[in-house]
Amino acid sequence: MANLEQLNVSTLTAADVAAIAARLEADEYTTTSEELRDWHLLRAIAFRRPELAEPYFYLLDMEAYDEA
Repeated sequence: MANLEQLNVSTLTAADVAAIAARLEADEYTTTSEELRDWHLLRAIAFRRPELAEPYFYLLDMEAYDEA
């Protein structure tokens, strides 16, 4: 997957978001920075495309309208 700064959230599919969520749920990262990258990516998706991230809000520990 592309660098977070280069990623175009509008091109992500539900399958892409599910894969990110699955990695976060498995929590088998080799470094903390890998985990944080996925967490920040899911958070960015939640703000820009909430319909894709809604099933995974529990991974972000945020309410549906947090920081709105």
